[in-house]
Amino acid sequence: MNKAIFLDRDGVINRSAGDGKYITHWQEMRFLPGVVEAIGLLNRGGFLVIVVTNQRCVAKGLITTEGLEALHQKMRSELALAGARIDQVYYCPHDAQQACGCRKPAPGMLLQAAQEHVISLSESWMVGDSASDVEAGRRAGCKTARIEYHHSFPGSSGDVTASSLIDVVIQLLDRDKMSAQFCTV
Repeated sequence: MNKAIFLDRDGVINRSAGDGKYITHWQEMRFLPGVVEAIGLLNRGGFLVIVVTNQRCVAKGLITTEGLEALHQKMRSELALAGARIDQVYYCPHDAQQACGCRKPAPGMLLQAAQEHVISLSESWMVGDSASDVEAGRRAGCKTARIEYHHSFPGSSGDVTASSLIDVVIQLLDRDKMSAQFCTV
């Protein structure tokens, strides 16, 4: 079985647009510092890198599914050119008021990815910057990591917390390496 790192998009891979705002054009996409290096390390570490993102901007009519998929393809292409591969992107297009199994904190996107990519969820991680990201990972049976930029969020921290994706990845790879050493002793 494969192991994966599930990444939220906005606030983990790229700068968030801000409260109540959405990234709907490629020109608005700004990768966060260290993201290319972090994803490259995960690729070389044997993890599938899968993005799982709530994108209610589709339900609000701010972008079409085709437009969102084109934006995600451009994101994947730009990262790949820099040496960082994203294996798949899953998104929830529903509004917060719609009942669905895919909008985080529901684990639907992670469960779908696990089935389609033969992923061991117990050996995988969900990395996000919100309580709903952490909760989705927990509900799916993953370990969790929370990126906390400037604040501490009591009660919603992951198994690992850090200030950036690269800091999370360094911690995860150290844990993975230690775990592998214990298995071979």
